Amino acid sequence: MKKLVVIGAGMASGRLLDHLTQEQASFEVTLFNAEPRGTYNRIMLSSVLAGEKNLDEIMTHPASWYETRGIICRFGEKVIGIDPKGKTVFGEKGPVRYDKLVIATGSSSFIIPMEGSWLDGVIGYRDVEDTLRMIESAGNSVRDVVVIGGGVLGLEAAAGLQARGAHVTVLHNTSYLMNRQLDEVAAGFLRAEIEARGIRVICGAKTQGILGDDGKVTAVEVEGIPPIKADLVVMAAGIKPNVDLAKAAGLDIGRAIKVSASLQTSDPDIYALGECIEFQGLTFGLVAPIFDQAKVLSERLLGRHANFEIKETSTKLKVTGCDLFSAGDFDDEKGTETLVYTDPLNAQYRKVVLKENRVHGVVLYGDTRDGNWFFDLIRSKTDIPSIRETLLFGRAYHDLVLASVDPHHTEQLRAIS
Repeated sequence: MKKLVVIGAGMASGRLLDHLTQEQASFEVTLFNAEPRGTYNRIMLSSVLAGEKNLDEIMTHPASWYETRGIICRFGEKVIGIDPKGKTVFGEKGPVRYDKLVIATGSSSFIIPMEGSWLDGVIGYRDVEDTLRMIESAGNSVRDVVVIGGGVLGLEAAAGLQARGAHVTVLHNTSYLMNRQLDEVAAGFLRAEIEARGIRVICGAKTQGILGDDGKVTAVEVEGIPPIKADLVVMAAGIKPNVDLAKAAGLDIGRAIKVSASLQTSDPDIYALGECIEFQGLTFGLVAPIFDQAKVLSERLLGRHANFEIKETSTKLKVTGCDLFSAGDFDDEKGTETLVYTDPLNAQYRKVVLKENRVHGVVLYGDTRDGNWFFDLIRSKTDIPSIRETLLFGRAYHDLVLASVDPHHTEQLRAIS
């Protein structure tokens, strides 16, 4: 049997091994993971932090899964080097040879290089250990928490720690929360909901440094306001691809590990996937494209032809209990037309951006049931003049109209449905 070595047991490699074992691929698989466990649903860490789930409930690949499939697990063991010429991976407990190697080292939290970032009580939010550390801190002496970063991870960390009794302040460096996934109006609804739950939010915050006493965090300095008291500072201001192993092995590196459409690196026997790769100048953090990569790579390892393609993506999230959806390009720009529905009383918001008689982008807040319908319209590049007047009201209203429209338009509308 050919020897396949996989470095990293995150969601990307977990899905890859799902495909390979379903196909009963003839590989002897050795799986390294620096964490002392197999694949878990990283997206659900926020539920563990909030006390809604325990760690066992988010494990997608427990020890028994690997055992029944004959996968050699080297968990809790870091890989310290790769020798491409000798086709050998060096773990802390010894080497293992490979015929094919997959690097799925993921990413780590970006710790902003500022004064005091080294202090005890400053942590990232990326894995189980980070989550358990926050839970332990919240159960002991932590009363005041500052979260730096108002994206998805930051807001989930804030909600989870507040649920455990902490006083939480979120600092975000741009003018509104989740600026990559929402427009300013939807972000305003989100902020109002978060603040109504007792979480303080400061946007446009210029964090200057972290103060400490006896090596421990005491406060965070922000330009223009008094220092904010903090027993714990959570950094959720972005991620950085883990490329050190690949770089030391001489593989081509850009922003991350450069791969071809076959997920092959600059070495023909080494592949990579997930948050540690760069393809056509892009890196990837969403589950959908990473799972697409896993399927393509499984086909390649099985000797079949498949290529990874960049596709339109959507974001559907429940942040601190608030439903959000966005897809496409929803910025107002020249040549676009914007349809908007706003219901402040019920915290409902819809924005649909049209361009060249097609749906170009969409943002939904509150009621996201029509998200996939709008996303299908974007991906299919459907001409929408015949349903333009009812478009903003969503699919349910569209289906009601379908039964009473002029027969000339019926087939076109059925195709959209």
